[in-house]
Amino acid sequence: MSARIRLALCAFAATMMAAGALMPLVDTSKWILRAAFLLALQSGVGALARRVPLARMLTVALQALVTLLLLTVAFAGERALFGVLPGPEALRRLADLLVAGSDDVSRYATPAPATEGIQLMLIGGVLLIGLAVDVVAVTFRAAAPAGLPLLALYSVAAGLSDGGTDWLWFLLAAGGYLLLLLAESRDRLAEWGKVFSGVSRSSGGLAAGFEGPSAASRAPVRTGRRIGAVTLGIALVIPAALPALDGGLLGGRGGGTGKGSGGGTISAVNPLVSLQNDLNQPENREVLSYRTNSGSPQDFYLRILALDQFDGSEWRPSTRRLRDVPERLPQPAGLGSDVSVTEIRTNISASPSYRQTYLPLPYPASEVDVDGRWRYEPEGRTLVGDDGQTTRGTRYEVSSLLVEPTAGQLSGAMAPPAGLVREYTRVPDSLPAVVLRTAERVTRGSADDYERAVKLQDWFAAEGGFRYDTTVTSGTGTAAIERFLKDKEGFCVHFSFTMAAMARTLGIPARVAVGFTPGTVQADGSVSVGLRDAHAWPELFFEGVGWTRFEPTPSRGTTPSYTRPETPSQGPSGPAEASEDASAAPTAAPSSTETCPAQMRRQGECGASDAPGAVSSTGTGTPPGSLALWAVGGLAVILLPLSPVLWRLRTRARRLGSSGGRTPGDAAARVMAAWREVMDTAWDHGIVPDESLTPRKAAARVVRIGGLEGTAAAAVHRLAGAVEQVLYAPEPQPVAGTAEDVSAVRVGLRASAGRLGRLRATFAPRSAVRVIWALSERRTSLARRWALRADRARWAARLRRPSRQQG
Repeated sequence: MSARIRLALCAFAATMMAAGALMPLVDTSKWILRAAFLLALQSGVGALARRVPLARMLTVALQALVTLLLLTVAFAGERALFGVLPGPEALRRLADLLVAGSDDVSRYATPAPATEGIQLMLIGGVLLIGLAVDVVAVTFRAAAPAGLPLLALYSVAAGLSDGGTDWLWFLLAAGGYLLLLLAESRDRLAEWGKVFSGVSRSSGGLAAGFEGPSAASRAPVRTGRRIGAVTLGIALVIPAALPALDGGLLGGRGGGTGKGSGGGTISAVNPLVSLQNDLNQPENREVLSYRTNSGSPQDFYLRILALDQFDGSEWRPSTRRLRDVPERLPQPAGLGSDVSVTEIRTNISASPSYRQTYLPLPYPASEVDVDGRWRYEPEGRTLVGDDGQTTRGTRYEVSSLLVEPTAGQLSGAMAPPAGLVREYTRVPDSLPAVVLRTAERVTRGSADDYERAVKLQDWFAAEGGFRYDTTVTSGTGTAAIERFLKDKEGFCVHFSFTMAAMARTLGIPARVAVGFTPGTVQADGSVSVGLRDAHAWPELFFEGVGWTRFEPTPSRGTTPSYTRPETPSQGPSGPAEASEDASAAPTAAPSSTETCPAQMRRQGECGASDAPGAVSSTGTGTPPGSLALWAVGGLAVILLPLSPVLWRLRTRARRLGSSGGRTPGDAAARVMAAWREVMDTAWDHGIVPDESLTPRKAAARVVRIGGLEGTAAAAVHRLAGAVEQVLYAPEPQPVAGTAEDVSAVRVGLRASAGRLGRLRATFAPRSAVRVIWALSERRTSLARRWALRADRARWAARLRRPSRQQG
């Protein structure tokens, strides 16, 4: 048997071993026998063409043509010319099967029935990967780069599979790849002839040191096996040893539980959603009740969390490390000893129906006495529920600091630390230039950052002609900020986010706090905080004072005394008694009337597309540059056109195939995933999403533009109603049939689209652009991280530099 035929057999075996990972996706394994037979024919044609021999490119073209003929005979033979040739009718049949297969993938959970469309996608994918492996490993004699299409085949299978036995298929695929490498290495060693391997210790002496090809290859082969075993072991162990990763090649799930001292992280997902619809409801349902001995009740804001990252599409909290709640919280960052500070005490009770992961606290809290599983995030000075802990029915006592700086202290503040300035003055490149121009125009003539901040606040609240309007569509991205500056109407979300962005452009560290305004005093002396008290406001940092509240929203909250000419100060009375009970009936999220942005509608969910780089090869008789070019070109031809389809299939399967978890949170996650799938499906069919619309208006827009009627239109509206219930209902009820509604919408959109539109939605889905967005965000994050590391290294070098002393 020649070396080329042996290598072709190994390439065939490696492809089929990797294709085994696709078997759990369907309910029968018969399709893999058809795939093996067709792949054997494809490989045989390649072997015959190389034996003639034909030119390499002719061999590749012949194999590609045979692949098309095989698929035509297997799936469209009755419409082919003479039963073999792929004419227009046969190609149309194949296209229809691909569309039907895509629909079946979205309709069924794994294992799915082996319909003709699904079988075409499976068998066609195996043949394409097999062709890529055969071309790279056999025709161009470079087995190492052939691992990339094998990895792509396994990755698709692992992404669509529900897991559990993924590691078995990984071992099988990895074994096939190692078999391919071993076959190539033996063939290359066999071409060397007799090799001197040293003086033999056995009889024969020096002459025995000359060995034949098979004997000479034993030591390198043993070394290759050891290298392969070590590499495979590393690939298996490393993903399991990195808990910070969500999953590795084996499909395992990482992530810490957040327990233990100093462990766990707070995710960068904003838990608040917009409750703009509640602004127009007549009932102001209670969320919290408290008693306090504060002498300045008008400034008693209850803060939930701070949004300190602005990526252009939303403000969100950073991912921070959590720790155990200390007995007394540390001194607030930046607060100096010369600022007037009074410690006050507050007893707070949360309504039984108010469930929030973050514990509302006055800022800055100095001591918290609360039962339950709570963790402390130092940067934002927030308490976060651990292991399912929420605020539902929680009663707690808080000691906090009433910080009363003077205008002179804020005006004379020193420059903040450089690291803090870098982190809290970042703005995205997409921020319109009008934001900086407006900020400079409004603050022209200011002597310091304090004057600039006050001018910005007063401009929004009184002098700029802005109008408070709860009916304006929400939005937190750069487009919403630009629209707000133009139209001059909005609610607290627009005012706070825009002022924070403008402050950052002026070099003032800024973030956005989310929580509640002081509430309404009751007849018994307690204070009731309702849905309409939910609020968002900017916090700006001044060295010597720390994070300082400003109030740009007109008719909401109170203007801080340190931003007015007169600055009255009052002291507290004695400690207050805890309130006897807390009224009930708030919604499930505290962001109310005008609170936080609809962060959950901007899920940031991208799949990560693998973009393999060029891999150099060492084909015999071929210049390395040409071989690398053909290898990369072949992989691009096979993988790049399929990458949007594969990512879209994987995303849809994850969104609709998740059935685990019976908690209300799991049910809400399934509803939101189904809604995101509908929006992306509509996008794939040409309906560009508008993030500023409410679910109800977004559904109406999809129905109108997509021409949906009957079942499909009703399904969209049902999903929109389910989303509104998840976002706004006090106790969201489980919603059944979301996957079926998504399928109905998808069928309706495809029915109203033309053939070209359906093909475009299947093979070039517009929503796949999210992959590019995710890669861009990752690149930006890495660049910032490296820049910060370089700055630290420079400062460390300066600190280590010895000083020169004279004497």
